[in-house]
Amino acid sequence: QVQLVESGGGLVQAGGSLRLSCAVSGSILSISTMGWYRQAPGKQRELVAAITRDGNTGYGDSVRGRFTISRDNPKNTVHLQMNSLKPEDTAVYYCNVVSGKLYWGQGTQVTVSS
Repeated sequence: QVQLVESGGGLVQAGGSLRLSCAVSGSILSISTMGWYRQAPGKQRELVAAITRDGNTGYGDSVRGRFTISRDNPKNTVHLQMNSLKPEDTAVYYCNVVSGKLYWGQGTQVTVSS
């Protein structure tokens, strides 16, 4: 059984930083893409950032230049460094990975106060 466990969420003031981590455990084959999505109340889930196994990255328009995604392949972990946070970044952040199929984590709350 594959598990994705996110950590690092919390409450931060606007302009602050947080670092999210997602650890993948269980019986899983080689992971191709790892990513972060977020969902704010009343809104659709949206892509925040994604990274391929080779390290190629992509970002949502609203976070580009402020957030950085990285991964540790031997440890099956992915991180999201979030800087210059804004109140509109408030959402539940979900980790996902692709390994033959798509797996999702349970989510971690990020709240940015103004």
